[in-house]
Amino acid sequence: MRRNFEWEVQGIMTKTAQVQPGRPMFDAHTLRRLILPMLLEQLLSVTMGMADTLMVSGVGEAAVSSVSLVDSINILIIQILSALATGGAVIGSQYLGRRDGENARRSAAQLYTVLAVSTVSVMAITLLCSRLVLRLVFGQIDDDVMNFAQTYFMISALSYPFIGAYNAGAALFRAQGNSRISMLASLVMNVINIAGNALLIYGFGLGVLGAALATLIGRVFAACWVFWQQQQFENPLRIEHWADMRPDKQMILRILGIGIPSGLENGMFQIGKLCVSSLTSTLGTSAIAANAVANSISSLVNIPGNTMSLAMIPVVGQCLGAGEKKQAKRYAFTLLGIAVAGLTCTNLALFFGAPLLCAIYNLSAESTRLCEQVLRWFAVFSIFFWACSFTLPNALRAGGDTRYTMTVSIFSMWLFRVILSYFFVLHMHMGLLGVWLGMFIDWICRGGLFMIRFVRGKWMDHKVI
Repeated sequence: MRRNFEWEVQGIMTKTAQVQPGRPMFDAHTLRRLILPMLLEQLLSVTMGMADTLMVSGVGEAAVSSVSLVDSINILIIQILSALATGGAVIGSQYLGRRDGENARRSAAQLYTVLAVSTVSVMAITLLCSRLVLRLVFGQIDDDVMNFAQTYFMISALSYPFIGAYNAGAALFRAQGNSRISMLASLVMNVINIAGNALLIYGFGLGVLGAALATLIGRVFAACWVFWQQQQFENPLRIEHWADMRPDKQMILRILGIGIPSGLENGMFQIGKLCVSSLTSTLGTSAIAANAVANSISSLVNIPGNTMSLAMIPVVGQCLGAGEKKQAKRYAFTLLGIAVAGLTCTNLALFFGAPLLCAIYNLSAESTRLCEQVLRWFAVFSIFFWACSFTLPNALRAGGDTRYTMTVSIFSMWLFRVILSYFFVLHMHMGLLGVWLGMFIDWICRGGLFMIRFVRGKWMDHKVI
């Protein structure tokens, strides 16, 4: 049992540590072992959000709208936490590529410290100011939607420290090249969430409260299990002593050097999306519900791109840590190609299957029409522009080029997605489609700039460790 665990934990790291300079660091079998569990994990992660939206839809459109609005805030918080975890993963993967086990373990301990402090602080602020935050973000919304939203928001806040711990552990396992642990945690977390939804929403009639509680319980389990696996003796990134979590300024600054620009990028990106969500909320309950369902379905379609995005960090990070710049660029391009191929398949299925997918949800005729419309437009643009916009920049981040990705993302988000959305809706009267059209133009801009940066190679010249 112990020998099997050691093989799983060290996985790709062991293989890459044995290669000679100039020889391939990742063969096809090694990449499959990394990618396939990530693919399943992403599928399970999206399923959790879809389960909440789908199962809450039986309570009514007000409940669906409330979950959608709060999730837009939750995504903001989770994306910032994920960015901090990415900072730790980049540092850890480069140390592993250099075969510096001591500093790799130190970076792991400090990542947990950074996320613990951050998540507890955010949780406290949310619990104290939940209604105020909802009013500031979404303005005047229907009273029933507000009541549901506040309930869902406060229960969600209790899960933030556990999300942080889970993200830290999952990122560190991926940095080693072992994506199986986080995949297993996601599997059980989703089983708990879906079973809890069925029991609490339908069995006990708790509605939105039941959905929130089921999600909380699943996240608590995932965080505890991943941390326990992190502490196994064979894990090269285990925390050997609790004293290792005492703040280490130098290591924290290295983590934050990657995490803060990525966090600002994700934060400003999600704030921009919140502004767009606020605009969507003015279009009525039908538009809010259609937008919620469309976002849920589109997240499922994006799984191939998101999976390759996660794979970029350990693959490119270990290559650069070992000083193999040519391999880093080649593997990044390979992963990008896989993302494009996968997105082509899923979006073709979405384009032709949009009516069937929308029929699964308990929406009004108007909401269904709007949802089908935006999903088909999404499918067309996603095939050509999504991967360069969101998969490719993780290769740049793995090289420490976080300031560039931050600048491009913030500029493109606010100029195109936010400002153009308001123009299309308020002046062109395009309704919900105008919101999504602004997003598509944002993709085109950022994707082009990221590709130019990648081809020129400047993103590999940063000193990370």
